Amino acid sequence: MLTNQVPTIEPGVATSGRILPDALTDLSLRQLLSFRAVAVEGSFHGAAAALDYTQPAVSQHVASLESALGVRLLERSRGRRTVALTEAGELLLRHVVAITNRLQAARADLLAYAAGETGTLRVGLFQSVGMRVLPAIMTRFAQVWPGVEVRLSEAPDEGLWELVELGAVDLTFGTLPLPPGPFDAVELVSDAYVLVTAVTSPFAATPANPPLEVIGAERLIGFKTCGSTRTLEEHLRANGIEPNFVFRSEDNGTVQAMAGTGLGTAIVPLLTVDLADRSVAIIPTDLPPRRIALIWHRDRYRSPAAEAFIEIAMEVGRSLAAELAAERA
Repeated sequence: MLTNQVPTIEPGVATSGRILPDALTDLSLRQLLSFRAVAVEGSFHGAAAALDYTQPAVSQHVASLESALGVRLLERSRGRRTVALTEAGELLLRHVVAITNRLQAARADLLAYAAGETGTLRVGLFQSVGMRVLPAIMTRFAQVWPGVEVRLSEAPDEGLWELVELGAVDLTFGTLPLPPGPFDAVELVSDAYVLVTAVTSPFAATPANPPLEVIGAERLIGFKTCGSTRTLEEHLRANGIEPNFVFRSEDNGTVQAMAGTGLGTAIVPLLTVDLADRSVAIIPTDLPPRRIALIWHRDRYRSPAAEAFIEIAMEVGRSLAAELAAERA
């Protein structure tokens, strides 16, 4: 027979057998940060190193947190350096992650506000943006905002969302549509997909905008973790075409070089292509383009420098759109 049982509190942790109403209001940020670090690192030693605290300090923070809440959060075992979360610890960790992330974002906001027209602007980017989009923006921005240092962080486009949410960057380049989350964006440029193949390949004579069936019959080369490439693959599958990828890489140059050897046909956004490479032919397509955007956290303060960066990026995007249209033609 099932009964409604009240969970028992382990000896040495609870003082009253239940969480007091005021317990949560007495928690400190250091307690929460120490608990999160132990959960992530799996040990008090690792947490101390990650936080630059002493190990006794981390242990005291977690013990006082358990005492305040009246529940055991970690399973400790004699002779073992690692710890494991209890069920209560798993429950609390979900809230602690959200709380500490928001506090990190608040800290980033205050730093941005204090910086004003000087300081640092942190911008995330992915590879092809760094080649064709960012240089023009940086040149114009440096002329108008010479006192602001632009600090860049490169990552695969999907990894950049987390940097925005955590406040690790102020702005980031990415692709639309936006994922669920506290994000706003402005679209900069529409980047058409093209086929890149060796000039010696019979496929090089294929007319522009080949049908999906022709693309699906090719041995394809593409990127590993690019979100827009995955969207493109989903588009092909939705139209009954299963793409046959024979090689993938994270590097634009490697993808194009392998296409130039005749290994297969690269299916890539035009911005990733080195147009000076005479070993390859470029074939336009009617595939849905990659939509490049500049993205930020909608709830965070944007400094005047960040607003200026967005405006300059939009101007560069308009100029680049005209260039891409000419290249495609």
